Amino acid sequence: MDTSNPAVFVNGELLPKFIGKKVRTVVQVNKCDGVVSAAKSTDDQELTVNGLPQVPLMNFVEVIGIAETNHSINAEIWTDFGTTFDTNSYNQLCQLANGEFRNLFL
Repeated sequence: MDTSNPAVFVNGELLPKFIGKKVRTVVQVNKCDGVVSAAKSTDDQELTVNGLPQVPLMNFVEVIGIAETNHSINAEIWTDFGTTFDTNSYNQLCQLANGEFRNLFL
């Protein structure tokens, strides 16, 4: 496992703090054409994901990539989680990973 450049856990609120850096987030896909996807973050913010392949609409997808703007990510790696995902738990994880317990998250 490469730990030299870990991806930071983010949701839509935290994404602007990591522009130009590698991030990890989960989004629900609203529109996908195999190049650019419109998606909703786990905290209900609208995001654009570039480079995401064709994914079934309304599926939750974990995206690892570079935060390009306050609302967009260039995807490098993705995992389709299907139609069920606990968004509240993920938002709590993001807060822990970027707060008091950040040293536990590489």
